[in-house]
Formats: sequence, structure tokens, C-alpha cells
Amino acid sequence: MAEQDSTASLEEMSAEFMKIMEKNQQTFTELLASPQETLSAMMDPFNALSSFGEGMRQMAMNPQKLMAANMELWQSHMSLWQETTRKMMGQESTPVAEPAKGDRRFKSADWDEHGVFDVIRQSYLITSQWLTKTMSDIDGLSEDDARKIQFHTQQMADAMSPSNFLMTNPQVIKETVASGGQNLIRGMQNLKRDLEAGDGQLKITMTDQDAFQVGENIATAPGKVVFQNDIVQLLQFEPSTEQVYERPLLIFPPWINKYYILDLQPENSFIRYAVGQGYTVFVVSWVNPDSRLAEKTMDDYLREGILASMDAVEAASGSSEMSVIGYCIGGTLTAAALAYLAEKGDERIKAATFFAAQVDFSEAGDLKVFIDEKQLESLDQRMSEHGYLDGEAMSNAFNLLRSNDLIWSYYVNNYLLGKDPMAFDLLYWNADATRMPRALHMFYLREMYLKNSLVQPGGISLDGVPIDLTKVNIPIYLQAAKEDHIAPYNSVFKAKGLYQGPVRFMLAGSGHIAGVVNPPSANKYNYWMNEAQPADLDEWVDGATSHPGSWWPDWDRWLSELSGPKVDARQPGDGKLPALEDTPGSFVSVKS
Repeated sequence: MAEQDSTASLEEMSAEFMKIMEKNQQTFTELLASPQETLSAMMDPFNALSSFGEGMRQMAMNPQKLMAANMELWQSHMSLWQETTRKMMGQESTPVAEPAKGDRRFKSADWDEHGVFDVIRQSYLITSQWLTKTMSDIDGLSEDDARKIQFHTQQMADAMSPSNFLMTNPQVIKETVASGGQNLIRGMQNLKRDLEAGDGQLKITMTDQDAFQVGENIATAPGKVVFQNDIVQLLQFEPSTEQVYERPLLIFPPWINKYYILDLQPENSFIRYAVGQGYTVFVVSWVNPDSRLAEKTMDDYLREGILASMDAVEAASGSSEMSVIGYCIGGTLTAAALAYLAEKGDERIKAATFFAAQVDFSEAGDLKVFIDEKQLESLDQRMSEHGYLDGEAMSNAFNLLRSNDLIWSYYVNNYLLGKDPMAFDLLYWNADATRMPRALHMFYLREMYLKNSLVQPGGISLDGVPIDLTKVNIPIYLQAAKEDHIAPYNSVFKAKGLYQGPVRFMLAGSGHIAGVVNPPSANKYNYWMNEAQPADLDEWVDGATSHPGSWWPDWDRWLSELSGPKVDARQPGDGKLPALEDTPGSFVSVKS
């Protein structure tokens, strides 16, 4: 009977394997039929080969340094062999290489308990650490070449981890034996599902897509849509206090994602928190653009996004004064809008908060790896077919910044262990990507990341107005996160030296998302504050005090003093703008 079950399992596995191979063959055939320039772009999509070629040339010019590096690698492996021999003989031994703190690839006890896997793990760590160190220490490279080599070398090292392979991952071997190979059958089915979902490209499922429904169990803060145009829906949320601050709060989330990162569940909703503190909260829900909006520009997003929403808030609330929040790329545009308003003499915005928002892109982190003229030309050509960048492309780039956590861990879980991912609201939101109009996106990448034009007075103009951030003189709350890979805190801090008004810089724990979405009730992470607010980052960090838990109350104390007296609470639709539909609105429901 056991032999029959084993044969059936083998036949089922073979059948799934053949289906996947047929799909891959079809994709490969289509690839070979592509134009030569398309093939070239696909073979080197990150324009990294020339950087590696220059790296090899520079290394060849210094053979002594390369020989010393090779000797270091050989000595490390000899030390591993010696320590392994001691361990096998029952003597005290010391690990030669250990995973970095927070590296979850080797958390299973099997890596420690079985000598063979301990050797495999240490050998990999020795080699990968040596490789990344050696490739990061090449003399004579340009900054761009050095950044590309370091980033892509790390990607290669992560991909070759023994945890990613069936025969060198003890947890996978144990599961394969225990289940009679059923995990591999389920894994092949999961792989087939994700290949079909990506139309031949692997689209890794990170969470249970059936566990959440926008407007039902996420994005549920009650309110109304009170304004709409081609680019935005403006949401006004119902008050939960009898009185509210006179000045309403208008939030501009990033248009590369959907607004409900700020309203996932009731217990971690920043929107509900702000409403509960007595603010009349308005939030922009950006359109998920299609081909019709391909030529929408940064000028359009300023006029129809920022300025139109400000006018609508004034009409809906009856207040000509307000405060704003800009998150990530939404914050970049908000900063430019503040400079635009200053030039025009428009003083309606009295205070501004920025969540993980960059304006000086000189130290913008690993995302700059994807930005050079050749890659931008390829991207522009790719977008020209439909007039927009598919949301999946940007998500893939962000995932590469943390590939072990956001790619390989799911690869092992879904395809080797054959498990389904857990339900996780943040990852559901992350997968609910949005498209970007071609004209807007190319302007943003060229002028911000490639040229760093926004930081230069008059470096860009919006709607005919030269943008000069040094003319912004209102109070600013500048949030950054210590582990942010998308908007590094040293990059965010640079804005502090540009604005002329008082700036309260705050450094939160965690990263780009959890560093923002950290409600007081969770009692997680911490934040750092330096009340002296020195202009130098190192001085700021050295003199900062750590505070436990959420930074939201600190922000509330700051903004409450800048929001005017209390007035009777405003209900959505009671002002000059009628309610159009219930929140979360229809824009947020459009899938890419």
C-alpha cells in the first residue's frame, strides 16, 4: 500500500512538473521571438554588466590585493575545517561564521544540531561575506559602479543561500520525509499558480488574498467622498469627538500605493487615531491610472491633486487654514507644493508633517541602483506601450531591497515547504499595487533620483513657478525611520537644512512602513528625539534620547498647538461639498 502511495505521489509530482515545463517552454519561445533590443534589456535589465566589467578590470590592476583576499578566504575555510574536526572529536569549538542579527534564514534548530548542515551554513556565510566584502572594496570605481556592484553582489549571495535549496535546507528535508513528498507537490502547485498569476513571470503570493476585503475588514474608517476629479477622490472621515480643532488635517499618501496603509485595521489605523485626537481628517485617494492618464504630469498632480484638494477641504470644512501630511513620494510633491504656495503668497497651510519623505536625493539609498540613463530609457520604452508602469514592477524593485525577507523566505515557504502564506493586512496592501502615468513617473525619476533637481533653487518649475524649498517657512514635523531602505533617515534628515521654519526631526524604530504605522496600543519599537535639534546628523543622533513605544503622541502634542481652537465637530457632507459616496470610495477598489 505504501509503495502504491509513493508511486501515486511520484506520478502526481511528475505531472505538475511537466505542466510547469510546458509553461516555461512557451515563455522561452516568446522571449526568443522578441526584438534584439528587448532581449538585451532582459538579459541585463539593471545595466549592471558594464559595472561588473569595470570592477574586474580594476581588480586585475591590483593582483596583490586580490591574492590577499583569496588567502583570507582560504584561511577562513581552513579554520572552519579545524573547528569542525574539534567538534566531531567532542572538543570545544567556536563558530567561524555566524548569521547577522535578525537573519531568519537559519533560525531552525536543525542548522545547529546536525553537523553537516552547520558546516554547510558556515561555509556559505564565510564565502558570501568574503564575496560581498571583496566586491565592496574595489579601488578606482565611480560611485554608481560601486553601488551597483555591491547591491547585485549581495543579491547573488542571497540567492545562493543553502536555505533556498531542497537538499541543503534541513527543515525542507525533514518536511519532505514527514509528508512523503507532499510538500513538494503542493509547492509545485503553488509555483504553477504564481506563474499563471504573473503571466509567465513569477508573482510570489505573500499573503492570503481571500482574507481581506477593502471596505469590509480593512480601510473601514467611516466617512464620505466629498470631492472627485480625474486624479483624486477626497475622503472626509466622520468625527469621533464632540469638538475638533479649527484647522483640518489633509493627508497626501504616496500615489505608488493605496491610501489605506494609514487605515488597515481599527487597532493600527493612523486615520482613526488622528480623528480620535480631535482632528477633522481628509485623505487623498489617488487614482489608479490607465492609458487615458498616460500624459499626466507633476504639474497636473500639483493642480488636480494638491491644490484642488486644498480648495475642497476649505469648502467642506469652512476653514481657510489647514495642516498637511505628505507620505513618501506624496511628501516629495507636498514639499514642492509648499514652495509653490510660498512663491504665490498662499498661506493656507500652517504646518506640515512628512512621513519618510525625501527632497534631497543625493543619499537616496539602494533605489538609486535602478536609476541611470540606460535603465530609464528602457523603462520609458517599456511604459510607452500602455502609457503607464504596472504596479507590480515597482513592488518588485522594493522587494529586492529586502530580498531575504520579501522574496526568498516566501520562495522557501511556498515552493519548498509547500505552505500557504498567512493572512497579513500589510502584505495584502503591499500586493494591492497601483500603476503610474508615464510622464509623471519619468519626470520624478529623472529630476529627483537622477538629477536631484528639487534641492536646487529653481531646479524644477511646477505650473510655471520655480520651486525653491528654502522659501518654506512654516513649522515642520519630519519623521524618518532607522531601518528604512526606501527613504534612508540620513536622506530624510537633509530636508532639515532647507526649510526656513522650525523643524522637529524625529527618528522612529523599524522601517518604511512599520516605522510609520506604529500605534500606541501596540507598545512596539521606540523613537528617538533630540530636543536641541542640531543641524548636524551625527550630533543629532549622539544627543538623542530613546523613548519607548509609538511616536504618534509626540506628533499629536506638536500639531495640537498649531491647529487652532476647538469648534463643533464637522460631519462629512454638511459643508459646501455634498457627500458623493461612502469611504473608502471607488478609486481604491480599482485593481492593477
